[in-house]
Amino acid sequence: MPTPDIIDVSGRQYLLATSTRVDGRTHALKYGDSFGVFDRYGDIHQVGACEQGIFHAGTRHISRLGLRVNQIRPLLLDSSVKNNNTFLAVDLTNPLITHADGAVLAHATLHIFRSRILWQGVCYEHLRLTNYSDAPMNLVLNLDFGADFFDMFEVRGKQRPRRGIALTPKIDGNSVTLGYHGLDDVIRHTRLTADTTPYALTETSFEFRLTLKPRESRELCLRIEFAPELQQPHRLSYEEALTQSAYTLQLRRSDDCEVTTSNEQFNSWLSRSQSDTHMLTTYTDQGPYPYAGIPWFSTPFGRDGIITALEYLWINPNIARGSLNFLAHHQACDFNPEKEAEPGKIFHELRKGEMPTLNEVPFGCYYGSIDSTPLFIMLAGAYHERTGDLEFIESIWPNLCAALNWIDQYGDCDGDGFLEYERHNPRGLVHQGWKDSDDSIFHADGRPAQGKIALCEVQGYVYAAKHAAACLAAQLGEQALSTRLIQEAEALKDRFNRAFWCEEIATFAIALDGDKRPCRVRASNAGHLLWTGIVASEHAAPTIATLMHANSFSGWGIRTLDSHEARFNPISYHNGSVWPHDNALIAAGLARYGRKDEALRILSGLFEASLLIDMNRLPELFSGLRRRPGEGPTSYPSACSPQAWAAAAPFLLLQSCLGLSFDGTKREICFNQPLLPDQIEQVQLRNLRVHDASVDLLLCKHAESVSLTVERKDGDVQVILKV
Repeated sequence: MPTPDIIDVSGRQYLLATSTRVDGRTHALKYGDSFGVFDRYGDIHQVGACEQGIFHAGTRHISRLGLRVNQIRPLLLDSSVKNNNTFLAVDLTNPLITHADGAVLAHATLHIFRSRILWQGVCYEHLRLTNYSDAPMNLVLNLDFGADFFDMFEVRGKQRPRRGIALTPKIDGNSVTLGYHGLDDVIRHTRLTADTTPYALTETSFEFRLTLKPRESRELCLRIEFAPELQQPHRLSYEEALTQSAYTLQLRRSDDCEVTTSNEQFNSWLSRSQSDTHMLTTYTDQGPYPYAGIPWFSTPFGRDGIITALEYLWINPNIARGSLNFLAHHQACDFNPEKEAEPGKIFHELRKGEMPTLNEVPFGCYYGSIDSTPLFIMLAGAYHERTGDLEFIESIWPNLCAALNWIDQYGDCDGDGFLEYERHNPRGLVHQGWKDSDDSIFHADGRPAQGKIALCEVQGYVYAAKHAAACLAAQLGEQALSTRLIQEAEALKDRFNRAFWCEEIATFAIALDGDKRPCRVRASNAGHLLWTGIVASEHAAPTIATLMHANSFSGWGIRTLDSHEARFNPISYHNGSVWPHDNALIAAGLARYGRKDEALRILSGLFEASLLIDMNRLPELFSGLRRRPGEGPTSYPSACSPQAWAAAAPFLLLQSCLGLSFDGTKREICFNQPLLPDQIEQVQLRNLRVHDASVDLLLCKHAESVSLTVERKDGDVQVILKV
């Protein structure tokens, strides 16, 4: 039903510029394969941001959800997602309402508390209405709904020549079931059930008529099931679902190291980041795996999941273990050009939904990523270093060997000793590194790079992967393999520094094109090289100077592209924006080469950005416009928020500045010349675990050093401070 802020002109609906729906800010919830994106009222309206909806397994199961009181949209008082991401809370009130009979509902006399949770394939909606006036209230409350059952790629704007069939809604008592028979021959259902018998129930709305005495409160609950045929006979109440979800979240975070500092704003940033990392992590049959981001990428991505697990590794290695197991389970075993699959390769993304199933898009199980495979090996090495869990490494050793074989046999297309990509599916990704926009890899004059492309950072990943695999091979008694891998890695380092270094721009070429011509472009990719250790010592200082120059460092973070480059655009996706995960990896590289002051500068910039972003939540990216006094960072219009590798970035940033490392085999925790930013005097680490041991630690900043105190030690673990 049209509402007063939507007008109809010749059959088309338009939104008034004065409408509160113009506000594009949203709230997100996620559990498992379900997530929701809501406006600040808790509503879902497709007039504005198209990403709003409740989604399950790649399909939008609710595309419209709106609350009306006496035919009017309530006024917003406040809304927020609770710090642990368990539920959305919205406070609403009424405008002045004059009825046809002359009766008046005075302004701000009705309080509506609206809360919502997602739990095990169900969305639970709870409403509490309270009359704060001195007279009875007669209320007509409508909950309007609709389901378009759009595939996520339709929501993203992809046109389809035809769709499946919308099924006739079925009304049964307090419930209505909406359905869609897809072209993939799958019937998808959404069932909405009220716990109170409505005055009226149609195919698009619940209507409740209530009379509230002065100071009286009434409660209503609505349950929205996305796959009702799969639900257990006993359906949970709102209170039961909330209790279960809160308990499960607490249980899953019980192995986390809890980090608190002397700066409450920094603590808020870390708390939000920790909650977002856990919310985005889905528990699969193989273990926990971080889904990439909401709304566009709430699904497994190889590269994103690996980097998230690496960033969060010191806080909780269980996510890394689950990610490795999941990646190994889905590793390619054969050739499939349509999927860009080759034996041993690690996937780029996995998607559910009608369009991926029908291969209308190639991303159902897609392997078009040049870097996921070496990053997989790097994560395995880092996990073992963190935990000493050789038994698990042995269980995935065949997968790691298959990944090494893919690097040598299939990843190097032309046998020149570098890892290259060239897409095999014309519908797949043109560029297959982390900067996968069509225009992200180019020459200094702006010409696109053509042919088989060797990205600079990918060679660094291979270098680090071979060193990691060499350490694991030695642990498993395969000394000959270990020696060979080290030799191959060092030969690659020498070859790489000769082929990619560009003296005239004081950094490494972003890539070699198909004719082996360097793309002489100053980009953030070079910072990843520092992270891997492939940069020769004589090239480290000029590379760092280029990255930290004002043309690259915006004041908030390092841009993906130097501002003097031909394709620089600070509001583009990959050609001048600032990505938190990119900066976290660069900071780790700076610390590796002894430049923690610069790493602190990145940490401080991103922390200060978080203070000016809603909910202290760093998004997937923001624009690379120069930092201006008294202003916050400029947003990127369609960035995912939350995004897993952005959420986990603060933890890698902090680890780099603390010089924190582990030797899980020796049960050692080491802090190498720790530094703290100006905003922090103390850092407390509680429940930092190695094997079955745990410690609580306190780091305090002094004039020229950072001290370390072991406040509690339980079990066999050694803590080392290097100054």
